[in-house]
Amino acid sequence: MRQPITGFHTDDDGHGVAQLACGHNQHVRHDPPWMNRVWVTSPAGRQSMIGHPLQCRKCEESAPQDDRPD
Repeated sequence: MRQPITGFHTDDDGHGVAQLACGHNQHVRHDPPWMNRVWVTSPAGRQSMIGHPLQCRKCEESAPQDDRPD
C-alpha cells in the first residue's frame, strides 16, 4: 500500500526515517548502488519529498503504528 510522506526524523544511529501518513516509519537511505536517493542527503531534498508516496510494507502486514520522536 502506498502512503505519502508526512515528515522525517533520524533514528538512534543517525539514519533518515520517513514518517508516513498511515502512522508507520520507513528508513530512507542513499546507499548507491543499491538505493539511489540523493534527496535524503539534504533538508531541502527531504522537504521536496513531503507528500511523495512510498510503498508501506507494514500496512500490508496490518502492523500497529510506530512510535515517533516528540
